[in-house]
Amino acid sequence: MDSICCSQNDFKSACSRFPSGVTITTVMGEGGLPYGITVSSFTSVSLSPPLVLVCIDQRSPVLQHIEVGKHFGINVLAAHQQELSIKFSRDRNDRFSGIQWSAGQTGVPLLSDVLASFECETVQMLVGGDHWILLGKVLHANSQNGEPLIYVNRCYACAKELQAG
Repeated sequence: MDSICCSQNDFKSACSRFPSGVTITTVMGEGGLPYGITVSSFTSVSLSPPLVLVCIDQRSPVLQHIEVGKHFGINVLAAHQQELSIKFSRDRNDRFSGIQWSAGQTGVPLLSDVLASFECETVQMLVGGDHWILLGKVLHANSQNGEPLIYVNRCYACAKELQAG
């Protein structure tokens, strides 16, 4: 029995009503070059062990540098980092040009001045439609106070704007 599926436009419109934080997933490539991509599909999965997941479009060149047993980073953006999100969402090779970052304890690129960062070991990679679902075990995590960058209704916002609206 064939099931009826909603249209992509209806699905995207409904999903856009759910506010999500904005992150940049990063990885160190084989040649010692950093790679990263803006990702809003990020969530915690488990406390024991600490697990998170991110979803990345199968067309992303970042995926060729992510492997099971290797490491990747997740950088949670602050409200003032909208331009950083835009830069890392473009299909460009120079995403790290002019960007301050440092290598984490696992060697993954961690961006400066973010609200939180996670260093993860890739535990599993699953195909989910047109995306890869990456399950990562969190090896190190850091955070600081501040307002998060939020994406809702296909626009950037911060928590204060949502409360006032």
